[in-house]
Order: sequence, then C-alpha cells, then structure tokens
Amino acid sequence: MRLYCFPHAGAGVSAFRRWPASLGPKVQTVPVLLPGRDARRREPRITGRRALLADLLRHHGPLPQPPYVLYGHSLGGLIAYAVARSLEQAGRPGPSLVAVGACPPPDATVRLSDAADLPDDALLTLLTEVGAVPPDTPAGGVWQRTALAVIRDDLRLGGALREAADGPLRAPLLVVSGDADPSAGPEVMAGWSRWTTGPVVRRTLPGDHFFLRGPALPRLLSRACRVVRRLEAAPPAPTALEDTPVEDTQ
Repeated sequence: MRLYCFPHAGAGVSAFRRWPASLGPKVQTVPVLLPGRDARRREPRITGRRALLADLLRHHGPLPQPPYVLYGHSLGGLIAYAVARSLEQAGRPGPSLVAVGACPPPDATVRLSDAADLPDDALLTLLTEVGAVPPDTPAGGVWQRTALAVIRDDLRLGGALREAADGPLRAPLLVVSGDADPSAGPEVMAGWSRWTTGPVVRRTLPGDHFFLRGPALPRLLSRACRVVRRLEAAPPAPTALEDTPVEDTQ
C-alpha cells in the first residue's frame, strides 16, 4: 500500500522522514517533493494548478495503480484534493482514500490565503500565530531569508487551488484536525464533508497546526491503510469505511 504524502507550505519532505517506522512494513511512504526546496531548490516554484499537475506527472509518473492513499497536510491537503479531483475528471484510477490534515476546505475563509503579498512583518505575525515560525527566529535571519519566499509562492499555489476547486470527490475522505489548531480546528475541518460524495471519517489528534510532527498521525494513517486494504479485498459494502474505526477521537 503506497501512501503519497504532500507537505505543508514552505516545507520539503523532512516531516515524513520518520514515518516508515510508525507505518509498518506493509505501507510504503512516498513523500512528494515540490520544486524550489531541498534537492529541487534550484527549480522554479509552482504557483498554479496546471503547472502543479504537470510537474507531478513529470517527476512522479506514471500514474500509480490502486490501491493507494493520498495524505496532504495544510497546503498539501489542497494538493491531495486537486490530484484526486483531476484523476476522477480524467476517468483515471484515483486513490482509494484521500486524507487531509490541518487544511480548511476549499470554500473556507482562510486568513493566510490572501497573505502572500503582505509585508514581511505582517506575514511573519500570521505565520507565528499558526506555529510556522521556529522559536527564537531572529528578524532578518537565515530562516526569514530562505523560507519566506518559498512560503509566499506556496500561499499563491494554495489560493489558486482553492479557486480551481470545482466539485466534490467520489473518493472517501479521512479528515484530521489538531485539537489546539488555531486555524483548522475540528469545526473548520468539518466543512470537508461537502467535498466528497463518498464516506467521510473525522478524527481529532492532540496538537496544534503541525501535529504531523507527533507520533499519532502516522499511526492513524497506518490503521487507515489497513482498512483500505481490507475493504479492497472484501465484497462491496457502502458503509464499511464509516463503520470501521481507524482511531479513537482524542
């Protein structure tokens, strides 16, 4: 079972580095690195949906065969939605499950959506409120000089993906929120139920906007992958995903 992982704004794939140990040997983690960071830092960053999908096909194709699962965190949740929606619209095999974490649904009002062109100090204030700025980061320091430009373009990409969102998925959704997330808490994340015609499972984990750094999320996704694998091997059961607990709400 392959689990494709899309990171939050400004990030590479380091957040998923330790996940294989928690996911177990039957789940293969496939972190998706976008251009403009880490090993792809010299490549132009992407700010539009069409360019995003073309880049994913170019660097991560051919299209995977099901069953597979997509997980996206924050901005990555919009990317996971866009990928699944594009595949469904093209009549191609889509994911067996789309999991989104810390990502308000496309029709939600999000302060950071319009923040890409704010002055540095105003943008840093917003990023600090959601815990995106490392503690004790000095003004004008290395982090600000290297990360802020990437985050700005990622916010532009997020805005483009929200504008392009044009309908619900058919795939089941696993919606994950942090109980202390100031921008995408459980009430906000509940809006994802409007963005699929399939089953929706909602789970709340301990942590703020970056609960992916803790151990609970990969354990939850491991259980979800096992459920998907079991359902793929079983006769069709329309309510099976809804009736199968993947993790107790905390």
